[in-house]
Amino acid sequence: MLVERAAAAAAATASITMSGDSDSDVASNSKKFISISVPDQPDAMSPHIRCVEELRVLGINLSAFTKPAQFFICAAGVFVFYLIYGYLQELIFSVEGFKPYGWYLTLVQFAFYSMFGLVELQLTLDKRRRIPWKTYMLIAFLTMCTMGLSNTSLGYLNYPTQVIFKCCKLIPVMIGGVFIQGKRYNIVDVFAALFMTLGLIWFTLADSKVAPNFNMTGIMLISMALCADAVIGNVQEKAMKIHNGSNSEMVLYSYSIGFVYILFGLFFTSGLSSAFAFCSRHIMQTYGYAFMFSMTGYFGISFVLALIKLFGALLAVTVTTGRKAMTIGLSFLFFSKPFSFQYIWSGLLVLIGIMLNIYSKNMDRMNLPSPLYFCHRFLKRETRTMTQIV
Repeated sequence: MLVERAAAAAAATASITMSGDSDSDVASNSKKFISISVPDQPDAMSPHIRCVEELRVLGINLSAFTKPAQFFICAAGVFVFYLIYGYLQELIFSVEGFKPYGWYLTLVQFAFYSMFGLVELQLTLDKRRRIPWKTYMLIAFLTMCTMGLSNTSLGYLNYPTQVIFKCCKLIPVMIGGVFIQGKRYNIVDVFAALFMTLGLIWFTLADSKVAPNFNMTGIMLISMALCADAVIGNVQEKAMKIHNGSNSEMVLYSYSIGFVYILFGLFFTSGLSSAFAFCSRHIMQTYGYAFMFSMTGYFGISFVLALIKLFGALLAVTVTTGRKAMTIGLSFLFFSKPFSFQYIWSGLLVLIGIMLNIYSKNMDRMNLPSPLYFCHRFLKRETRTMTQIV
């Protein structure tokens, strides 16, 4: 409609100009007219502008779906691919002698991620880098810390313990949201963080009693990984919203730069040769598993980035936390390890924290009452009862 109106206005202006010229040459010479060309077809819009409005994940155009459908597709992708990812990760570290080489696994993983990201970026219409190099340098460093420290911690920790720590990364994400993006959280989110903290402490105490390979070094490594993970979610969300970067661009540049970081680190610490020699003796159990592990992880991270871009970092963390809770059960099912009922009670505390967080995120959308409303009603009823007694 706007194009038609502009064309009609241009035609009217042209007719007035012609009539003015026929009436008086002086009048026509004293006026200056600007010629404006309007494209006839909407396809004249540049491919860059068109692709900005689309969000594709593994070839799926999520922009064509409704918001609930987008959330379901992204959440399903996260669950399916990351459950396989978790199984393969524990399978790799069950190979005898592999536990000291967590950083080398991260190096191989980053190499595969970079190749996958390059292939996906070549299939998109717009191949330009939009996010600045400085931002990618920071994101790559945080990604390296998150995944490298997390992989290395498996050499010291029981796998469910590592996963339960990851379930509680909602706590540092909230802290990062306050300091990085200036977000404010309500009382329900605070209680959610409190329940997660208590469950985490209880789970760790249980693991220290029954797990034969419990080590505080692993606790320190996974804690540092969580701190980096808290920052990276907020930085990614801010960068993708400001610069409108694509998922494939984010994956390619962050992991390729991170690959260079790890390569130099392993080279200067003399950890590259021994890891390469070990993996060369167990090619299928290391590189073969690492390829499948990286492929499922890449597919999973693509859906996570889509969740961050569409719904924000906090909801994305909530979905991935639910997936991790399921991973713990599958770990006890497929791999033999010591078990304690204290794992269940502490896991329930973490689950309560997750449910409180979900409740908090949906209070405004579904017009759910605030917990303060229930407290006010309870206190009002108690006051009324005491008045009647008096």
